[in-house]
Amino acid sequence: MKNKIRISAIVVLLLLLFARLSGKFLVINQPGRSDSILVLAGETDVRYMRALELYRQGYAAKIIIDVPADTKIYSWTQLELARKYIETLPESKFIDVCPIRGLSTRDEAREAAVCLQLAGARNLLLVTSDFHTRRALSTFRKEIPHHVFTVAAANDPAQFGVEWWRHRQWAKANLDEWLRLVWWEAVDRWR
Repeated sequence: MKNKIRISAIVVLLLLLFARLSGKFLVINQPGRSDSILVLAGETDVRYMRALELYRQGYAAKIIIDVPADTKIYSWTQLELARKYIETLPESKFIDVCPIRGLSTRDEAREAAVCLQLAGARNLLLVTSDFHTRRALSTFRKEIPHHVFTVAAANDPAQFGVEWWRHRQWAKANLDEWLRLVWWEAVDRWR
């Protein structure tokens, strides 16, 4: 009886420790000098700003932005809006757009590989939402094995924080990303 209680207590403590550290585990923020910065599709503000910040700090000579090709916002595609936005930037001649049609990170990696080849980029700095960094880095390394990848986290406090239990949105993002990470590691990466 005492052994069952001890084992149960240890299991509960380990689960609590895992839960507490689960948000921190998702985030990798280790930018490295690269040929190009690749901004992953999805969020349309914080990721781009982080990429521009890294570009201005000299991490890369070029930025490539993955943009959903078919998504419309009122009467404009997201691709058109991205191009219009880029034209307003002083760095516009160093920024390219990569049209993406896939909805998963794996599909995005496969489609981005074509743009990376055209750009001649072999060493890439991925920029994505902080909670997405671990899975994105793993996915791109698996799907495009002959390239070197590092990753930088773009933090949006409205979406996620490593102390995920403090806000409902953070808890949802943490759970959702863990489900996707487990699915990637257990199923998708082996297909």
